[in-house]
Amino acid sequence: MTRTLFALALALPASLCLAQGPSSQGGVNSISNIVVIYAENRSFDNLYGNFPGANGVQKLKPADYAQVDRDGTPLKELPPVWGGLTANGVTPAVTEAQTAHLPNQPFAIDDPKGLNTPLSVITQSPTHLFYQNQMQIRGGNKGFAAWGDTGGLVMGRYDGSKLPLWSIAKQYTLADNFFMGAFGGSFLNHFWLICSCTPKYPNADTSPARPRMVTVEADGVTLKQAPNSPKSALDGKPKFVGDGNITPDFFAVNTMMPPYMPSPNKPVAGADPAFANPLAATTLPPQTDPTIGDLLSAKGVSWAWYGGAFEAALSGAGGAPAPNFQYHHQPFNYYVTMAPGTAERAKHLKDGGLAGAGFLKAIDAGQLEQVVFYKPQGNLNEHAGYADVQSGDAHIADVIAHLQKSPQWAHMVVVVTYDENGGFWDHVAPPRADRWGPGSRIPAIIVSPYAKKGFVDHTQYDTTSILRLITHRFQLPVLEGIRVRDEKLKENHSAPLGDLTNALNLPRQD
Repeated sequence: MTRTLFALALALPASLCLAQGPSSQGGVNSISNIVVIYAENRSFDNLYGNFPGANGVQKLKPADYAQVDRDGTPLKELPPVWGGLTANGVTPAVTEAQTAHLPNQPFAIDDPKGLNTPLSVITQSPTHLFYQNQMQIRGGNKGFAAWGDTGGLVMGRYDGSKLPLWSIAKQYTLADNFFMGAFGGSFLNHFWLICSCTPKYPNADTSPARPRMVTVEADGVTLKQAPNSPKSALDGKPKFVGDGNITPDFFAVNTMMPPYMPSPNKPVAGADPAFANPLAATTLPPQTDPTIGDLLSAKGVSWAWYGGAFEAALSGAGGAPAPNFQYHHQPFNYYVTMAPGTAERAKHLKDGGLAGAGFLKAIDAGQLEQVVFYKPQGNLNEHAGYADVQSGDAHIADVIAHLQKSPQWAHMVVVVTYDENGGFWDHVAPPRADRWGPGSRIPAIIVSPYAKKGFVDHTQYDTTSILRLITHRFQLPVLEGIRVRDEKLKENHSAPLGDLTNALNLPRQD
């Protein structure tokens, strides 16, 4: 099941080419540590739509935001928030009736004169799935209300100026043209964060996952509606014939669970307790595509994934409401090279601890690896449906405060971003590229002694830009998904994606 790093390096596709980097100190080589903090499910406009100097909602016209119905005609008003706006996922803070007849435009969820639902309240989680995201952004982001399942909530946004990360963004660099790497949800976007690839489920049509396969129209991107699906978004949520996890050609695009523990698909009785049940319909087979971790290991660059509450989940103490560990947010746990018992797993998959305590300890001791990914535990990741914005934002701001005091801070670059938009509307359409993305626009903040101060970066980026920065800095082979995305962007006459260095003032190269 495992391969040595040497064999892995030999097995890399011939199409991977070596990225050119500076040959001496200075420039990008001045960076010693890259830290990626990966939060959850917020579009740019949802949190930063009013950020000074950013491409936000301040000057939008109806043509920029008015939503259309499922037949393409303009909606006279937004659909109600089906079931009302929940308070902390339990009781309605705002009833469905109170959300009826909202104007067809973005609105402030936390406006005291409106829904008056503050940043500390957990609301519903809008649909954020692979095909629905494409249906929503088609035609200029006009289908969010029509193809979501929470009615008008998708057009809601917050006054982000109340959040600590807003203040940090004002001090450093906010990227306002940064898109999620793939269409859809957290599962797929975590893969794009570490490998710029979409996972596979070979022969899914003859596997336990067969019922999870989707039914799409001839265009390959539109879900087939069920005969009883409401014709108008004003009459109810859409219904589909087959809205599942796996494409007709065996790619896993919506949430599947890892083949290794921790997983909700518990081991088969009498089998190895470190392995999830392979016969469960949602267990994804082990993956073998090269990841950024493989490339870093092969080059001798230290790296780690710190999963908040990872050990608690392994021990069975990772449940709701806190820490509410999310199994499908741990992408390296899907890979053969990280299988239980391997040296690579022991070396690189680390427990971030409860409330990030383990990660903070490594920061304070100045013991972070050269490349680090940090995933906050569920109740601190800002994901609607089970987490509020305020708690997660405050947690990440605290992590940044620790990083700023770290012995390693002087040569560090921190990237704070969100895995995807969480189904929330954004007015900027993503560039056209390959089959998998990019998807909707999301916030990204670059925090570093090298970061341009008080700067709004309009460079076109997506999640793979993080991998581009890592690749550039450590002169790694370019992952196949990045190469293909560049080709497709060029074919569609789109600007290339940056590697985040435009957000930095790096020392001159010798």
